[in-house]
Amino acid sequence: MLNLKGWKIAAFVAISHIIVPQVQAQLGGKKTGQLSMQKDDRFEIVDITVTGTQFLDPDLLKIVSGLHKGDKIELENDAAITTAMKKLWEQKLIENVRIDVIKQEDKRVWLNITIVERPKLGSVSIRGVRSTQETEIKNKLKLGENRMITEALKLDMQETIKKYFIEKGFNNVSVTMEEKKDPNKAFTDLVIYINKGQKIKINNVNIVGNEEVSTSRLRRAMKGTKEGPRLSRVPAYNTSVYGSEEDRSFKTYVRNWGFLSPTKTLNILNPYFRYNFFSGAKYSAAKFEEDKESIINVYNNLGFRDAQIVADTVYSPDGRNINIDLKVAEGRKYYFGDIEYRGNTVYSDSLIQRIVNIKKGDVYNRQKLESRLGLQMNPEGTVDLSGMYLDNGYLFFRATAQEKNIVNDTIHYVVNLTEGPVAIIKHVDISGNLKTNDHVIRRELYTLPGSKFSRSDVIRSIRQLSVLGFIDPEKLHPDIKPNMTDYTVDIDYQVAEKSSDQFEVSAGYQGSRIGFFGSVGLVFNNFSIRNIAKPKYWDPLPSGDGQKLSIRWQSSGLFFNSGNLTFTEPWLGGKKPNSLTVSGVWTRLSNATGSLWSGNADASASYIKNIGGGVTFGKRLKWPDDYFVFSVGLNYQNYFLKDYALSSLGEFTNGSANNLHLKLTLSRSSLDHNLFPRSGSNITFSAQLTPPYSMLSEKDYSGMSTKEKYKWIEYHKYRFNAEWYQKIYGNLILKISAKYGLLASYNKDLGLSPFERFQLGGDGLSGMQFIVGKDIISHRGYEIYEQDATIFNKYSVELRYPFSMAPTATIFGLVFADGAYAWQNAKQYNPLQLNRSVGAGLRLYLPMFGLMGLDYGIGIDRYTPGMSLSQYARFSFMLGFEPE
Repeated sequence: MLNLKGWKIAAFVAISHIIVPQVQAQLGGKKTGQLSMQKDDRFEIVDITVTGTQFLDPDLLKIVSGLHKGDKIELENDAAITTAMKKLWEQKLIENVRIDVIKQEDKRVWLNITIVERPKLGSVSIRGVRSTQETEIKNKLKLGENRMITEALKLDMQETIKKYFIEKGFNNVSVTMEEKKDPNKAFTDLVIYINKGQKIKINNVNIVGNEEVSTSRLRRAMKGTKEGPRLSRVPAYNTSVYGSEEDRSFKTYVRNWGFLSPTKTLNILNPYFRYNFFSGAKYSAAKFEEDKESIINVYNNLGFRDAQIVADTVYSPDGRNINIDLKVAEGRKYYFGDIEYRGNTVYSDSLIQRIVNIKKGDVYNRQKLESRLGLQMNPEGTVDLSGMYLDNGYLFFRATAQEKNIVNDTIHYVVNLTEGPVAIIKHVDISGNLKTNDHVIRRELYTLPGSKFSRSDVIRSIRQLSVLGFIDPEKLHPDIKPNMTDYTVDIDYQVAEKSSDQFEVSAGYQGSRIGFFGSVGLVFNNFSIRNIAKPKYWDPLPSGDGQKLSIRWQSSGLFFNSGNLTFTEPWLGGKKPNSLTVSGVWTRLSNATGSLWSGNADASASYIKNIGGGVTFGKRLKWPDDYFVFSVGLNYQNYFLKDYALSSLGEFTNGSANNLHLKLTLSRSSLDHNLFPRSGSNITFSAQLTPPYSMLSEKDYSGMSTKEKYKWIEYHKYRFNAEWYQKIYGNLILKISAKYGLLASYNKDLGLSPFERFQLGGDGLSGMQFIVGKDIISHRGYEIYEQDATIFNKYSVELRYPFSMAPTATIFGLVFADGAYAWQNAKQYNPLQLNRSVGAGLRLYLPMFGLMGLDYGIGIDRYTPGMSLSQYARFSFMLGFEPE
């Protein structure tokens, strides 16, 4: 069925004066023979035919005309004929139409509708633009198949193209079109000619009438209308058509101590220097209207309730760029008076007043009042009144604020509250998960059927799903469906899965002695061990139960081989969030002589071998809150040395050392995203303890050999890590972190263990120190410290900004400042002694390859006079994980 716009009545009247007389002539002229011309004669339509169609359906056109077999018409001035032609014209699909009598017998006639169809659109080519712009324009035009070329279609295309270029600053763009009919084709091609004209930029934004709010502050509020950058000895043309702006003379600047104010300094420099080099300075009428509203909002938020823009104009003073002049009327400044609350029965007036926290005499700010009531987003992030009700089940709560009266400059308010009943959760549905089993998602939810609704529980559920790693946080939306009939609510969690499995492969070459080396790693973040024997659940591996399996192998052939395997069940037993992790490791590093290529290499002559494993049980706590997790791990490692010398082990070159320890960890994580957190914190404290063998033995350790001392390694080791994330502005995120480590001994005669120490510096990936259990702590901008340590501090501040948050690639850049140092013992410890560095970096997370990153750090305290930048700065690379 045709569904097209009707023709404008003016167009129809003009056309009917041309076409209808022709139709009447055909109905009553010579072609029909000798017909009676009496006005009262009416003729019955026997049949209707349609000719001239190429693409349109003749039967459909007859239906649209409204003429039917059996209808009776007059041959002159019949309204049915006029109406039929009008209806056909209204479809905008024909260029010409006529209705003829092709046969007449007595009081019967046969009619024929002759039409000329509008051409059908073939190819569209665009001239005068780049190929990339042509592609973008065609995408915006959304040209489908089998479309007729109509004036309306061409007008819509012109408007779309003009809008596209106006948004880019080409306000004088012109668009013309040419139809090219190919006689060998049934379609007509359309050629679009575009003349972009000169790009128009904003030279000055002049504001007059503002006395209480500075011009620079008002300009900052205009996000879509920015002045262009400027660096010139000649001041920009900044005289407003509405009169003079604020006095920018240097004399006034000095007299008012303007040099003490950065804002006043930038304001006086504005005609000569503008630092907004990344501003496009494009003019958009739509954005200008939005920015005028933003200016009024600035005034309203400062108490100027009656502020308005009384005049504005856009003009070109030089024929090239434009100026924008605005004249504001600020009005008087208002203050809050009494706020009366009506309808509240659940919470007292005093509690509501504490939540709203607006006192009599505060500067009037309507946005502040509405955000505190929960009527709009609260930019302060504090608890609002609506949130307090919603967290207690009052889903149907409503608040309306009305001005009661205005006395001089004081506005008194009445806030009417409709609390409604407590809403009970009826159904909780999950949709969008194709791979992950429902129970894996459902067990993370805090919104349970039968419980009362709570907004905090919904937010917490979203957070829990976001940090799983295989649910896309950017596409996670809970659909809340309240039911007023029985005061219940249904919640549908609409999720979108993302690929989180990782495949890591790398290779390199380290000379003729070691030769080629490589590593292969696999991480499955949504594994299902119970489906291993069920191939139909493989996609491509058994998945869907939220378990994590990590396998990694590194090798250089004879000289170095290492493999580890880790499996984690996050919900042991499926009833409570108690995790179980099982891990195993085997590593062998050879120090043999000879060459791999010469064939005389002997990897068994000298080596160190490490084999071990562990089991860790974790439990989510309910106190102090359920963000806390406590875990207990029992781990064992055996280090076996054969003619292998390590500086940290001294004369201990043969034999074995055993490391049996208990690790207790208390952590709290409230991060909102596992790859790019925008808010929350992650705090961890751990204690790693071996049995105090020396305290249970009467042996004299003061004269004991190194081999005997460390047959069973003893120590107690402590770590504290803390990270905080805070949104600064938009997607600009501040990260602050602190890390501490301490290794201590039970027995001073035994001394500090050479195992489990801290290695500071480098990129956190270098060296083989992990073989003897050392914690590797990166320090950007510095090489690996010469000596390992038993105590360290590290502090970091980062500003992060995301370039892409798509599931296919998470990319963000950062700038950082680090401070760190390590000491060999507690006597040397000085918390104020830090090696500082600054720099920038980039992180790229690809689902199949995990994290890849690059940092460039400048070691400030490495610098000595005469050094080049390359001597005290270095690149750091990371692959697979973020180093400490």
